[in-house]
Amino acid sequence: MGVKKNNTTGSQSDTNFFDRVYDVAKLIPHGRVTSYGAIAKYLGAARSARMVGWAMNACGGRDDVPAHRVVNRKGILTGKHHFQGTNLMQQLLENEGVEVIDNQIQHFEKLFWDPMQEL
Repeated sequence: MGVKKNNTTGSQSDTNFFDRVYDVAKLIPHGRVTSYGAIAKYLGAARSARMVGWAMNACGGRDDVPAHRVVNRKGILTGKHHFQGTNLMQQLLENEGVEVIDNQIQHFEKLFWDPMQEL
């Protein structure tokens, strides 16, 4: 099961790109994490990691999009301030067995889910 890739995002609306980001994020397994850049690269928009971050922010806490599983390329919870409460992102990850210390995922390489490899 894959998500439709696209090599150009400029010709499509942000909403369509955001929907494709959400489709990928929904596939991240419980207890695993990926990065904004990995999703962007998978969607054929390798230089659009920031736009993936905007999509995660815009999902508005939708229950069907596990935005807490998307972090920066170093495993740091850079998007945590977009979650309600001070530590909700960390709590959601820890509920899945992911260890977080000082806003950084421990054993990031082991937990990293790469859509280019997995899908």
